[in-house]
Amino acid sequence: MPRSAALEAELAMQACGRRPEHLLQMLIRLQEVFGHLPPEALTRLAAVLGLPRARIEGVAGFYSFLHTRPVGRYRLLFPDNIIDRMLGVPRLMDRICRNLWIEPGLLSEDGLVSADTTSCIGMGDQGPSMLVNGRSLTALDDARADALCERIRAGEPLSAWPAEWFAVADNIRRRDMLLSAPPVPGEALAAAQARGRAAWLDEMHASGLRGRGGAGFATARKWQACRDAAGERRVVVCNADEGEPGTFKDRVLLTRMADAVFEGMTLAAWAVGADQGFLYLRGEYRYLRAPLQAVLEARRSAGLLGHHIRGVDGFDFDIEIHLGAGAYVCGEESALLESLEGRRGTPRIRPPFPVTHGYLGRPTVVNNVETLAACCLVAIHGGAWFAGHGSAASSGSKLLSVSGDVARPGVYEYPFGVRVREVLDDAGAVDTLAVQLGGAAGIMLAEHEFDRRIGFEDLPTAGALMVFDGRRDPFEVAANFVRFFAHESCGFCTPCRVGTQLLAGYMDKLAAGNGSFRDLADIEWLDRLLKNASHCGLGSSAPNPVIDGLRNFRPAFERRLKNADFQPAFDLDKALERARQMTGRDDAEAHLDNSPERP
Repeated sequence: MPRSAALEAELAMQACGRRPEHLLQMLIRLQEVFGHLPPEALTRLAAVLGLPRARIEGVAGFYSFLHTRPVGRYRLLFPDNIIDRMLGVPRLMDRICRNLWIEPGLLSEDGLVSADTTSCIGMGDQGPSMLVNGRSLTALDDARADALCERIRAGEPLSAWPAEWFAVADNIRRRDMLLSAPPVPGEALAAAQARGRAAWLDEMHASGLRGRGGAGFATARKWQACRDAAGERRVVVCNADEGEPGTFKDRVLLTRMADAVFEGMTLAAWAVGADQGFLYLRGEYRYLRAPLQAVLEARRSAGLLGHHIRGVDGFDFDIEIHLGAGAYVCGEESALLESLEGRRGTPRIRPPFPVTHGYLGRPTVVNNVETLAACCLVAIHGGAWFAGHGSAASSGSKLLSVSGDVARPGVYEYPFGVRVREVLDDAGAVDTLAVQLGGAAGIMLAEHEFDRRIGFEDLPTAGALMVFDGRRDPFEVAANFVRFFAHESCGFCTPCRVGTQLLAGYMDKLAAGNGSFRDLADIEWLDRLLKNASHCGLGSSAPNPVIDGLRNFRPAFERRLKNADFQPAFDLDKALERARQMTGRDDAEAHLDNSPERP
C-alpha cells in the first residue's frame, strides 16, 4: 500500500533534489505510486517548492498522461491515429469495453478500470497495440483482448501478465551506414578527443550533417552558435519525444544503439563545452527508461561519462533521463525546454533561440536521437567520408518508419536521395494510392509523385512514411490528422487554438454530408491564416493534410458536398430523429420540409 500523499510528495521531491524545474518528474513519480495525483500531494509540493498551487495544477492539467482524479487500477489507452485505426484498434477497443462493461472516457463503477483513446504511441509496426498503465501491449488480437479482460477482472498485477504481451520487436528491414555497424562504446569519443575540440567541430562542419528531426538545420552551425554564446554552463539535450504519428525509428535506435545516442550527446558536449545533458524521453516509451539508465551506468563505470571523461582534465559531462507525459507539442525544441524546466510545454517566442538562451537560460543544444547517433560516424570516419554519402544537400543516410498498407512494416535505412517508389517496393506495398511522408505535419503524395526523392532538396522528412492503398479514403485520412492537431494544440495562441477546432468542424460537416463548395474555400482561407499567424509549427502544419488532400484527391472531398451553395451545418430534421422514435411517428407531418412549395 502506498504511504500518505504528503509523505510520497516528500520522497518525490527528495529524489528530484527539491528543484522546482523538476516538477514534472515529481508529478510523474507521484502518479506511478497512486495512479493519479492526490490533492494533498499537490498542496505539499506547492508549500515546499514555493510555487503557487495554480501553477502545479496547470502543469498537471496540461499533460494528457497526468490525472488529478482517479482513473482506476488499470488505465487502458488505445491509439487513435490513422495507422492504428487501419490495424483494427477501434474494434478491439469496443470488444474490451463491452467485455469489461465500461464506457470509453469513464471510470468503471467499482473504480477498477477506465479506457480512453490517445494519439500515436510509437507502435505502428507492432500490429494493434495499446497502453496498459503506461506499458505498451503489442500484437493485440481477439484472444489476447479476452484474456486481458479476464486478468483485469481478477485484479492480477501487470507483473504477472505474460511477458510476450509486452514484447516490442525492432523490425529493422534495411540497414545502411548507421544501422549496419554500431560503433564500439568510446570509439567515436576517442577519435574526437584526439582531434581536439576545435578540429572536431571542423569535422562536423565538413560532414554537412543536418538535423534528422524534420527541420534539417545544420548541426555544426547549431553547435558553433552554442559554443560562441555568452555564459559559462552549457547544456546538451537529446529530443526523444518522438510524437509524430507514424514515427518509431527513434524507439529502435534507443533500443539497439543507446550507446551511440549517448556518445553523440557526449561528442556535442565536447564540441560546445557543455557539462550537463538531458535525454527527454516521451512518456509512451517509459518502458525504455530502465535499460537506458543501465547503459548510462555502464558508461559512467567505463569513464565515458562523469568527471574527467577518458582521463581528460576539465571534460566533465553527465546525462539525466527526463520523461514526458503525453504532449505532442513538446517535440518542438522550445516547448521541450519548457517541459524540462517543469512547466507546461508551451513553445517560446523566438528570438532568443535555445543556442543562446535555452535550459534555465543557458546556451543549449537540442538535437534529435538520429542526429546524435549519426555524429558517431562523423567522428570515426571523418567529415569528408560522411559527406560522400547521400546527396549534395543531404549527406549521410535516413531512417524511415514505414507503416500502413505494406507487407513488411518497420525501419528502413537508405542513403539520402532514395525514391519513394523504391521504399514502397522494398516494403511490399501493392496498389498504393497515397503516401503520407513526415507524419501528420508532412506531405501527402499521390502516385504520380512516387519518383520524387527523399532529401532536403526535394522531400525533407522526420522519418514517418505511412502507406495507403486503394481501399482507403483520402478524406478519412485527412480528417484523422485534423482531429489529431485539434486535440494536440497547446492552446497558447488563438489562431491555432480556434483554427484547428474550426478545421475539425469543417471536416465533420463534410463527413456528415452537409458541406458545400464554400466550405472548401473556407478551409483554404484557414490554411493561409494558420500558416501566417500561428505561434509555432503545430498550427501552421495543421491544415497540410486537408490542403494536400484537396490538391491530389479533390473528388474524395467533393463527393461529400451536399449543395453547391452554402447550407447550415446543423441538420434540424435529422436532429429530430430521436424524438420521432420516442413518439412512434414517421409521417410527413413529423418531418421538416424546407421546399418552397410547402406553405
